[in-house]
Amino acid sequence: MLTPRHQALLMTLAGMTVGVAVFGAVLAINGGNPFATDNRTSVGIVSSAPPKTPTCAGCLEPGSLHYVVQDFGTDDDPVSAEVPAGWKSAQDGTRPKFLDPTGVWQVRFDTRGSKQTPDQLVAGREHSIDERDLKVLSRDNGTLVYTYTDQARGPRMGLSRWISLDGGKTSAVEITVGGRPQDEAGLRAVLEQATDTLKLPVAPGDTRPN
Repeated sequence: MLTPRHQALLMTLAGMTVGVAVFGAVLAINGGNPFATDNRTSVGIVSSAPPKTPTCAGCLEPGSLHYVVQDFGTDDDPVSAEVPAGWKSAQDGTRPKFLDPTGVWQVRFDTRGSKQTPDQLVAGREHSIDERDLKVLSRDNGTLVYTYTDQARGPRMGLSRWISLDGGKTSAVEITVGGRPQDEAGLRAVLEQATDTLKLPVAPGDTRPN
C-alpha cells in the first residue's frame, strides 16, 4: 500500500512527463522555436521578389522623344520633316544633318534624289561603306541596317532608307539615322517619324542625278 508520500511523488513524476510532451509538441508546431508566433516559410525555401526588367541607361528611348518640324532643301524645292526636339542642324540645304546635343545620335537627309531604284542604292551603299567590323543586319524594302566599329566612338549602328515616289523606279530622298547598337529602338522610331512626316515639293521636271 502506497503511503501519502509515495502518492505525492508519483503525481509529481506524471506532471513532469506531461510537461515534456507538451513542450515537444510546441517545438514541432512552431518549427523548433517555442517562442515563434508565425513561421510560415519552410526551411530551405527562399522567397524573393520577381526580377525587374533591365533598362538601358542612357539609351535613345522611343517614349522619351518629342518631335519638331524642320525645313530644308532649297527655295525652289523646299522639304520638311519632323526630327527630335533639341537636335541641332549641323548643315542645311539639300543634305541637312541634325545632331543631338551629345553628338551620339544624328539624322540626315539627302534630297537630291537619284534615278536609281532604292534597292540599287541599298546595294551601292553596302559596298561603299569602308568601316571596321561592318555587319549588314538587313537590306529590305529600300532600307539598309548595319553596324560597324568607329575608331573613336566604338560600336555604331546606321539605318539608311531611300524613299521612292514612283513605285520604286527612282529614289527621291535618302534618310539616314545613326547611333549605337543599343539605341536601335530609338533610331528606328526617329527614322519612321521622319519618313511619315516627310513633305516634298511636286516638281514639273526631273533633275535628279543618275
